[in-house]
Amino acid sequence: MEFEVNGAPHTADVDDDPAAVDVLRDRLGLTGTKLVCGGGVCGACTVQVDGEPRVSCLTPAVLLAGRRVTTAEGLAGHPVARAFAAHDALQCGYCTPGFVVGAAAFHDRWRAAHGRTAPGREAIADALAGHLCRCGAYERIFSAVAAACAGEHDAPPDGSRADGAPAPPRAEAPEKTDGSARYTTDIRPEGLLEGAFVRSPHAHAVVRAIDAGGVDLVRLVPPGGVVRYVGQPVAAVAAGDRAAARAAARRVTVDYRVLPAALDTGHARAGTGPLVYPDKDARKGAPSAGETLALPARWHGNRRGPVSLNKRAATAVRRIAEARARTPERLVEGVYTTAAQSHTPLEPHACLASWHDGTLRLDVSTQAVGAVAEAAARHFGLPPERVVVRAVHVGGGFGAKLGLSADIVAAAELARLHDAPVRVALDRDEELTDGGYRPGVLLRLAMAADEDGELAALAIDADSDGGVAVGSSVAALARFIYGKAPRRLRDFDTVTHRPPGAPFRGPGGPPLCWALEQAVDEMAHRLGEDPVALRRRWDGNSKRHALYERAAALPVWSGPRGGTGRYRRGVGVAAANWMYFLDPGTEVRLTVWDGTVVARCAVQDMGTGARTVLLRAVAGGLGLPEDRVRAEIGLSTDVHGPRSGGSRTTPSLAPAAQDAAERLRAALGGDVAGRLDSAHGLTVTGRRPRDRRGFVTPFALNGLAVGRGFTGSVQVAEVEVDTRLGRTRVLRVWSGIAAGRIHQDRLARSQCEGAVVQGIGYALYEERRTDPATGRVLTENLEDYRVPGIGDTPEITVHFHQEGFDHVPGGGVGLGEISALPTAACLANAVHDATGWRPYDLPIRPDRLLEGLRS
Repeated sequence: MEFEVNGAPHTADVDDDPAAVDVLRDRLGLTGTKLVCGGGVCGACTVQVDGEPRVSCLTPAVLLAGRRVTTAEGLAGHPVARAFAAHDALQCGYCTPGFVVGAAAFHDRWRAAHGRTAPGREAIADALAGHLCRCGAYERIFSAVAAACAGEHDAPPDGSRADGAPAPPRAEAPEKTDGSARYTTDIRPEGLLEGAFVRSPHAHAVVRAIDAGGVDLVRLVPPGGVVRYVGQPVAAVAAGDRAAARAAARRVTVDYRVLPAALDTGHARAGTGPLVYPDKDARKGAPSAGETLALPARWHGNRRGPVSLNKRAATAVRRIAEARARTPERLVEGVYTTAAQSHTPLEPHACLASWHDGTLRLDVSTQAVGAVAEAAARHFGLPPERVVVRAVHVGGGFGAKLGLSADIVAAAELARLHDAPVRVALDRDEELTDGGYRPGVLLRLAMAADEDGELAALAIDADSDGGVAVGSSVAALARFIYGKAPRRLRDFDTVTHRPPGAPFRGPGGPPLCWALEQAVDEMAHRLGEDPVALRRRWDGNSKRHALYERAAALPVWSGPRGGTGRYRRGVGVAAANWMYFLDPGTEVRLTVWDGTVVARCAVQDMGTGARTVLLRAVAGGLGLPEDRVRAEIGLSTDVHGPRSGGSRTTPSLAPAAQDAAERLRAALGGDVAGRLDSAHGLTVTGRRPRDRRGFVTPFALNGLAVGRGFTGSVQVAEVEVDTRLGRTRVLRVWSGIAAGRIHQDRLARSQCEGAVVQGIGYALYEERRTDPATGRVLTENLEDYRVPGIGDTPEITVHFHQEGFDHVPGGGVGLGEISALPTAACLANAVHDATGWRPYDLPIRPDRLLEGLRS
């Protein structure tokens, strides 16, 4: 078969009837075309065929014969590609090439019909409705496409840059827009084998024996071992390509002794049904759904807890009982539930492993290159220097890629078995089954106010359902907000034979806000007080006070709300706080090399901008132009860097980079520009300085320390509710963030805008479902598990309050978590404002809304 790709002729043998995406990626090496969903839902594999966008995962390669195919690599000079880089219309970048291809086709059609004019948001959303960005970079995509269509990024006839534009906000943006950025799923060394898992079809069983069926395999569950959920990896095999590996996995036969399974959460909470962990030794192996070690707690059957973080608990219980008896008008009680939310990074869990002279080399899609290297060394009994982990580009994680996952173990074992490089990458159904999720939570809340309208007492019992995982912390987070009133806060884990939950952006925070912020809103209604004013009165955080003042002055509060018609408008508010985390051991090493400063750190960038923060902190500290500095990250053998989790990366990395720049400046006698060319080989190492007021924790645990002070967020949202169809449309969101100085404004805004988009998904669409009879995950594709698209994106305004962290080197702390916490509660309060109906169960589905309005 002959066809043209990016202007060059190509010939491909398609006797095996592959999809177009397989030919482009595996045979032609055009890895900008990403394979994500395999079902035509996400748009990551979009190419142009004779100028028309088409998803290549559903396009048979034979249909390309004689056609003109354009991939992202062929659009590097297109105005849309330049606009995406200039407007930071990306984060992790895994979906970006597909967006560029689709947007370029729209741009060309629009310009032919309308000339150099900017299309509206609706036209752009319609054109890109078949594309998904899990990072939520849609607000910047709107801006980029509109600007490109308006001619702001056209190249002049000589092909030079249109406007002498400065470097893009994100250092690696050009690589991500033209498809040249290489992720773990894109690397193809010579002799590569692809791995596949043999997974358990049973929720609870003993593995009696494994018949390899003539296939070389590695056992991940030994004979006599127990599987505890449908989809748990039992063994792994490898072959020349993914299809052959999957076929080999199907030839493996496992003899199971099936056991009764605990699949009913209600029975598990009541202490009935078969035990997931029958003894202490088994419980020690329970995975954690939190970012830190699970605190000790008692077990009662399949229920673990309570873990309590109380403040005069007996007084809180007494005051609530008194309010229930004497002043029920000043008591808010409710049972709130949240559904499990799947992480769904577009690059799946993936690892490419190889062994060289006793050294294990791992290319991993991970949020923690250093931690994974340490864990792999322990697991395989190797000296730390014999494990090298690399993650140059990471296609999203959101908390799901922080540890030594099964793909890493399987890839390493298979590579040793076959003496060849082996990659194990999850398919989309595997990612949605076993790739991690935020546990669902049931919260019982009681809140009492005294006769002066002050918070008198708060009680929360939070019961998290993270499958076989434990360690969720939801109620405990209410210890740190709304003053010092007595409160009883208890966290429980209910374990079932389902896949394990995992930390997800602000672990425990969004479920807590869902209940607490709706209760505060309800109390404001009962007291006849403005919901912003009540929060400001109860909240002692001075940084949030500044946000409340701005929120109260927003024009969105004026205008008609509620009503009796079909479409009803509502406005809601919610607040949140989050701890200030850091890794005090972070280092940055600077080396002068041929007149360029090379900055190195064992940190990774999953779309948050760590590479750019490092580069610009060093360039700014040395007074050098950015092209004289190069940032190299993602390699475990470099100096210690922070994990990308818990909002610790930037407040750890930026001060260490600034310290390194100061040391290099001193080593050069202050004349950096004048002496740089003659200082080849000069090396200095900077360290993250200690905060002026010290830290809350005396030492770091797993690279995590707690700093002094809390970040804050206040969000205000406007919604339109269709009371006939039960649909909620988010019109606009204002997000106020108090996290101190912002190191990179454009990247920080993108993070906060993406957090709002993920919060909209949590509030309205996302719901991980399992079969109650078998425990199998039913939402195993991106049609059944719905994440927000560009058409679901409201107008988002982000405001930064940059005061309050003067004691921190650099003056700013992390904002990735705090920006995600209050959105779902904010939207729920807006729905209540529009309809008078209070949503207690999340997501706010149309059927629930209609039933609520009827009742």
